[in-house]
Formats: sequence, C-alpha cells, structure tokens
Amino acid sequence: MAYIYRSNSSASGTTATISAWVKSVDTSVDAGIFQFKSSSNTISFYTNPVLKFRVYTSGSYSTGDLVSNDKSFRDFSAWWHLVATIDTTNATSGDRLRVYINGERQTNFSTETYPSQNQSYAQLVSGNFELGKYGSTDRPTYLAHVHYCDGYAYNADSFGSTDATTGEWKINTAPNVQYGTNGVFLKFGNAGALGTDSSGNNNTMSISGTPIQTQDNPSNNFAVLNPIINPDPGNRATYTVGNTKGNTNSAGHISGLSTFAVNEGKFYCESKSGSSGTGHVFGVLDAERYIAATDPQDFSGIYGVSSNGTRYVAGTQTGSWGGSYTYGNVMGLALDMDASPPKLHIHYNGSYCNGSGSYNQTFANSVPITLAADKNYLFFFGDNTSSGTYDHQVNFGNGYFGTTAISSEGTNASGHGKFEYDVPTGYTALCTKGLNE
Repeated sequence: MAYIYRSNSSASGTTATISAWVKSVDTSVDAGIFQFKSSSNTISFYTNPVLKFRVYTSGSYSTGDLVSNDKSFRDFSAWWHLVATIDTTNATSGDRLRVYINGERQTNFSTETYPSQNQSYAQLVSGNFELGKYGSTDRPTYLAHVHYCDGYAYNADSFGSTDATTGEWKINTAPNVQYGTNGVFLKFGNAGALGTDSSGNNNTMSISGTPIQTQDNPSNNFAVLNPIINPDPGNRATYTVGNTKGNTNSAGHISGLSTFAVNEGKFYCESKSGSSGTGHVFGVLDAERYIAATDPQDFSGIYGVSSNGTRYVAGTQTGSWGGSYTYGNVMGLALDMDASPPKLHIHYNGSYCNGSGSYNQTFANSVPITLAADKNYLFFFGDNTSSGTYDHQVNFGNGYFGTTAISSEGTNASGHGKFEYDVPTGYTALCTKGLNE
C-alpha cells in the first residue's frame, strides 16, 4: 500500500481546485482519490462506488457534503476525469462546492449540503494534502495528471476538452492555470520520484510505501482483471495491485478475466503465478459463454492450457499438448484474431508449445490452439484442481507481475507496454492504442 502527501502552509481556506484522472480498482472499500486532513477533520474526495465529496469537521458533515447518484465508477475498464472545486466566497450557495466527471458538472446528488459564504476550512489552510488515502488508511487507485490549485477556483474545461473527432473528453496536458503557494502538478513521469512537482513551485510531495508507475494512463488505457465478473459469490477471487493480480482460495474458479474482449487484431499478455498450486489454467474465453462456478474444463468457451500440459478446446481436454508449468515462471499468450480461424499461441518462459508435450519452439514454429470463429474473446486465468490457493499476476503491458517489476524487457515493435519476453511481430498489448491500430 502507498500514498503521496505534503503539508500545506498558510493555504487559502476558502478556494481550491483539484483535478485528477482516475481509474477505479475496487468498490468494496472507500477508494481515496485525495483528501485534506488536519487532525481528525478531513475534506475527502473518494468513490464507493459513487463519488463522494465530503467535509468532515467536528464530527459532522454540516459544512459541506455532496454524494453523487452516478455509479459509473463500477466500470473498472475506464479512466475518468474528476474535478473538485471549492469556492466558499461565491454568492451562490450551490456553486461553493462543485464536482465534474469527464467535463460534466454533477447536479444529481443523494446528499447535498453546502457551506456558508466565506466558510474557511482549516483542513485546507494547514492540513496534509494526501493522494491515494481515505481517513487513516491507504486506498489503492490509479492516478494521472493531478493538479492542486491553491486559492483558485476552476471548472473542468481548464483541464480537459472534447475531442473534435471522437467527441470524447480528453486530457489537456498543459493547462493554463495558476497554482498558488501550495499548489502542485504531478505528472508521475519519473518512477524514482513520483512526487515531483511540475507546477513551478517545487512543492515536491513525499512518498509513503512503494507506489508503482504504470504504463496505464488516460491516453492509453490498458486491460486489467475485471472484478465485476463474479460467477460464484461464495468463492469469488480477490483482486489487488490495481486489478492485475487475482487470487482465489478455492478450486475450480476463475482468478480473472480481462476487461477488454476482442474480435480482431493480434494481442499479447503474460502471467505468473505466485502460489504453489498445480492446477493453473491460462488461455482465452468466449465472451458470450456463461461462466459457471465450476472447473474450467466445464466452461464450453475455454481455450488454453493447464499447468500439467492439458489442452482445452471449447471445454474439451486433450492431454500432453504442452509441458508442465511450475509456479513462479512466466506463461505468455499471443492471441491472433486476424487468422481464419483465430489462433492462440502459448509460451513458457519464452519457449512456445510444440503440441506434443513440451515447450521448445520459437513463435514461428509454435503449434497454436484453434479457436471458434466469429467470437469475442477475453484473456482467461483460472484453476482446475480440488484444493489449494491460486493466484495469477497478469502483465497486460504495465511491466509488473504483482508488485515486482519485470527482470528484463523483451522487444516490442508496437511500442505499447513492457513485457518480460519478446512480443511476436505484429502483436501488441491489449490497450486502447493497440485496439485502434
């Protein structure tokens, strides 16, 4: 767990703007985007799963409380632009606290309380400005392009704009705004100094824990594991590390499915297991198939290979197709949706399946699994044994397995993502730029 923080000094208590691009990771807890904290008093901006902008002072929310009815944050595949504006000097009560999602001002609230005019918040004046934290607890989330403007009230269009071609809300990488004395602009461009301030103030923020710099960003959104797909509520997987690690403590259940499904293009990803179970399954799933709470071999839409070398073709097993897998090593999946019919190539530490019980070939000579045509496929990770604990740490291009960086970067002509092994020619990461190529 990790968060980023800095103490304010003589900041404006009445006026501030915070802009951040956010990708949600969990709705089971209060996911902290930012907060100003002074003792037990806070100004918090967080999701669970609706957006909440709450001022907690002396045991109550009477000086400011906005709870949105928008539940969009249950979409774990998307980046969102969020803006929170404080301007208690405004003569209009309803304009003293403002919230924007992807450029649109939010007006539909289940709770709506505004401060009195010229209300001064001690949390702003001398509190800690904290990112990725709610209350006293670190809360995981993806963050990009964070702006804190001390003493200035801006609307969302200062930080984003509508793309003239796509109609989508997009990032303004160099907004024309003032930051004030305590303001910061975090680009997170230096992995070794994520708290570096680009506002011109040199207000470097401190780091608690070990945050991870990811390739996933608002301009190139990467696939992650989807925590919404839950075929067995009693034995659901637990998702951590920004939904790139799925863990299940019961047999015959999924550890994760990618948030993106594809029906054309060529895509590559890698997975490593951190557990000692022997029943791991790697492959793809027909997105239209119902996923039951049962072993993967009973999923008629599964195509892939088990850690004992068993091949899965539409739920039918064929033994000795690939060699056995030992946990802690890397399995690579190369999905070719442009082939007719589609093909799935699988490697073990860089050696591809030969179709006869081992991995000893190059990609050019590998024996792929043939998939059903005219389908949408998700990358799939699961297990098929009767007991044990299983986890899959999936690298969709972020360059990490769990919290551990890849040990050496393979070649990747597409330029999208970082992988342990060479990405086959013509393949790319499962990300929005890869999808658009």
